[in-house]
Amino acid sequence: MTAFRRSPTDLPIRPTSNPYLRSRCPRPQCLARRTYTRPSFAPKPTIDIKHIRQNPGLYELNCIDRNYAAHSKSPWRILELHEQFIASQNSARGLRERNNRIRAQLGKTAAVRKENGGPNEAVVKQAIIDQLRTVKSELAEIEAKEAEMQDEIERLATDLPNLSSTHTPVGTDAEVVEYINEHLSPKASSERVWRSHVDIGQELGILDFAGSAQTSGWGWYFLVGDGAMLEQALVQYALSVARSRGWKAVAPPSLVYSHIASACGFQPRDQNGEQQIYAIEQAEKDQTKPQLALAGTAEIPLAGMKAGQTLDHASLPLKAVGVSRCYRAEAGARGADTKGLYRVHEFTKVEMFAWTVPDSIIQEHFTSSSTAHSDTIFNEMLSIQKEILQSLGLHCRILEMPTTDLGASATRKRDIEAFFPSREKDEGWGEVTSTSMCTDYQTRRLHTRVRINGKLEFPHTLNGTALAVPRVLAAILENHWDEQARSVTIPEVLRPFMGGQEKIQVDNATRQMW
Repeated sequence: MTAFRRSPTDLPIRPTSNPYLRSRCPRPQCLARRTYTRPSFAPKPTIDIKHIRQNPGLYELNCIDRNYAAHSKSPWRILELHEQFIASQNSARGLRERNNRIRAQLGKTAAVRKENGGPNEAVVKQAIIDQLRTVKSELAEIEAKEAEMQDEIERLATDLPNLSSTHTPVGTDAEVVEYINEHLSPKASSERVWRSHVDIGQELGILDFAGSAQTSGWGWYFLVGDGAMLEQALVQYALSVARSRGWKAVAPPSLVYSHIASACGFQPRDQNGEQQIYAIEQAEKDQTKPQLALAGTAEIPLAGMKAGQTLDHASLPLKAVGVSRCYRAEAGARGADTKGLYRVHEFTKVEMFAWTVPDSIIQEHFTSSSTAHSDTIFNEMLSIQKEILQSLGLHCRILEMPTTDLGASATRKRDIEAFFPSREKDEGWGEVTSTSMCTDYQTRRLHTRVRINGKLEFPHTLNGTALAVPRVLAAILENHWDEQARSVTIPEVLRPFMGGQEKIQVDNATRQMW
């Protein structure tokens, strides 16, 4: 277990079964609130609020580390509300005891009145009834406040990010783990002409940004001819690699309920208040219906597919690979480094998603070291990504991502960056895949459970990019461009999906038509 820096007012850090914990130092900030209403049929989150109460400093520091400063005081607010709730329950207990005594007194008064029938007894009875009404009113007020406190505790706990893995570097700097393929930098090979995929694609007539600017605006694009076929080849190749490893193909929906996206760690706006996903505007007559959003990744509908279900541990790990269109608001500033296919609002992606037996449960109930769990699937996802990128002839580096780069759901994340000659600002590197381990963050919020030896537990989830088409397509164009031949060499593994075609060249006849 990693040692933590403690604030002077922190409570002792209690032990936890989660092996992925990390944190640093606190700063007071305001709290960002959820911007949608969870419908009544939505799975009820089951957060480990007791662990938050026992370790408020740990969760505060974790929020700071992960750039969730707006939530950093939430753990302390949860502890404060819990103490108020206990005090309220004690008050309510006293009132209920008083209520019982008054009721007993009322019973005695009724018996006396039946015997004597005098008017004084009736007056006494009415006075007792008035006391009961007063106590009942006070109890109702206390119970209403308790319900409000419980709702606020649940909301604050649900909005906290996952605890960070001890593998995760603290701060903003990623750690380079390894490289894939030989690095051919522009500086090292001065004879070779390096060009941007935007110029290459437009010269070959396979990318059209002018047309998309007219139809949709900045951040959209047309893939034309061999560009469109290259997209399909990339998708089919990634699917073939994942399916050969036992991943089941799934075609997920693109529209999801907003509460499902939020449960997966995708808020309508991020921790900085910037738009993160696209919300669907609903007609006046549909205002009472649950809010919908466009999925930013197949991870969201795939996770939601098992919401509210109980899995059998014998069926785990469940491994799905989904092909979908993805929609990102991408609020970042426009500039040369975002020109072209690198940062777009809509794209095709092949995504891997898995449910596994919780790691702590494996240690308690299983003796076989071959039982698949989070680490096993995490490494399997990485090996699939490496196989795909290596066979595409791309030079890449694998990074252990720092705390500030983790999304709300991830406890650990590794990215793979490919070399793009056109991305001089970032020394040529650009992210093409990521793999995230989410422990029980999503399953607790989606109420997905697994039955193990008769006991219900929360399975762990993982997600990883098999292939994000636009960025990989851009990297192929830039790295496999032949200036002299004015063509792009198609990686050998993609040729079977393109009718054996080996190169993409300028087709003047087709370009004149388009």
